Amino acid sequence: MVRTSLDQSAIELKSLQKSFGGVKALKNVSFKINKGEVVGLLGDNGAGKSTLVRCISGIHEVDSGEILINGSPAKISSPLDARTVGIETVFQDLAMVPEFNITENLFLNREIKHKNPILRWLGWLDKKTMEKRSKKALNRLNSRIPSYDAQINNLSGGQRQAVAIARAVNWGADIVIMDEPTAALGVEQSAQVNELINVISSQGVAVLLISHNMQHVVETCDRAVVLYQGESVADVAVSDVTKEDLVALITGAKTQAA
Repeated sequence: MVRTSLDQSAIELKSLQKSFGGVKALKNVSFKINKGEVVGLLGDNGAGKSTLVRCISGIHEVDSGEILINGSPAKISSPLDARTVGIETVFQDLAMVPEFNITENLFLNREIKHKNPILRWLGWLDKKTMEKRSKKALNRLNSRIPSYDAQINNLSGGQRQAVAIARAVNWGADIVIMDEPTAALGVEQSAQVNELINVISSQGVAVLLISHNMQHVVETCDRAVVLYQGESVADVAVSDVTKEDLVALITGAKTQAA
C-alpha cells in the first residue's frame, strides 16, 4: 500500500559499518526512511539485519558512518539515546511481562508517580492517569482490546502486538522498528498487525519492518531495502517488483538495475 509521502526524512543511514573481531557484519549500509513511510528490511539469515537493528536501537554502537534523525546527525550509543531521538523498537519477544495488565506493561519502567507529595514519596503510582493514557494510546490505533484490565497472557497474539506498538508510539516515537511482527500469528491476527502499521504510518510515523514474509512485505511496505552479506544491495519500490524479484535479490540471484 503506497501512502502519500511527506518527503521529509525521518531517519537516514550513511555508510554504516560494524565489525565483531574479524567479521564485518555491516559494510557501508546506506538508506533512508521518510516520515509516514513503511520500509521493509529484507535479507537471508546472517545478512546483517539483526546487527543493523541493534545499531539503530542503541544496543551496539557503529564503528563508522552516520545516522541522521530529521536531517541532523545523532549519536546513538545506548537504547536511551535511541529513545531520546524518537526511535522505539518492538522486538520479536515484545519484551512484556505476561502477568502484568495492559497499563502496567505500557508504563513498564516509565511509571507515573502520584501527584500527592506524601504518596509520591511513599512510592505510590498515579494509576488513574496511566489508565487514561493507556486507553488513549490504544484508541489511537483503533485496536480491538476487550478489556484494558486484561493481563497480557490472556490476549491474542495480535492484541499483544497492538499493546507493544501502542507502547512504542505512546512515548512519542517518530521511528518504529518492528522485528518479525507476524512471525507467530495466524492470517486474521497478521491482518490486524497490518492495519496497525497502516494506522501509525498514516500519522507520520516512519516504520522499519523486518520480515521474512514476502506477502506481508508486499501488502504493507512502500519500499524494500535488501541486505546481502552485510551490504545494502537494493532499495526498491515494492510496487515495482514481484515477490519473486525480492527473493532473488535476497539470495543474490539478482541485483538491482543501476
